[in-house]
Amino acid sequence: MEIVPWVIGGVVALVLLWLVGNYNHFVRLQHHIRESWSGIDVELKRRYELIPNLVATVKGYVRHEREVLEEVVALRNRAQASHGSPGSQARDEADLLRGLKQLFVVTEAYPQLRSDQHFLGLQKELALTEDRIAAARRFYNANVRDMRQRCEMFPTALLARFFGFSAPEFFELDSALERVVPRADLG
Repeated sequence: MEIVPWVIGGVVALVLLWLVGNYNHFVRLQHHIRESWSGIDVELKRRYELIPNLVATVKGYVRHEREVLEEVVALRNRAQASHGSPGSQARDEADLLRGLKQLFVVTEAYPQLRSDQHFLGLQKELALTEDRIAAARRFYNANVRDMRQRCEMFPTALLARFFGFSAPEFFELDSALERVVPRADLG
């Protein structure tokens, strides 16, 4: 009969260890999600800083395409001011990408612009930044996926609800066309 208290104590200790381990895992995932979102934020800010330089360069060559340039600037400002959920920010970013694609379509008609070294450098930087945004988005979405799995799978779903853990939205673009990095054919 002396063994029963030890067995009960052992089971209670195992349950407590399981609870503590899973709670700490949830906390760790929350920190990974925050860190990965800050990676996206850094790259988006980099893009926001590049766009005015790109627009200014294009503006010097393209005097009568003012409407496209103003739209890109407005979309950039709206995306930069967006601090809502990842879903709402993704919509603003998708609109900005569509505007940038329009800008690059306009540049196709200006061979002297397409050969301008400053424009080429800015375009290269923008393409690299878009690649970095895509990598940061994948990292963020992987962390969100891990959190969602833990929040939805039994028995950790019970812990998630009890401790108030929830997974944020994925940072996704609406369509496959918006996932393509905006580039101009300079060949």
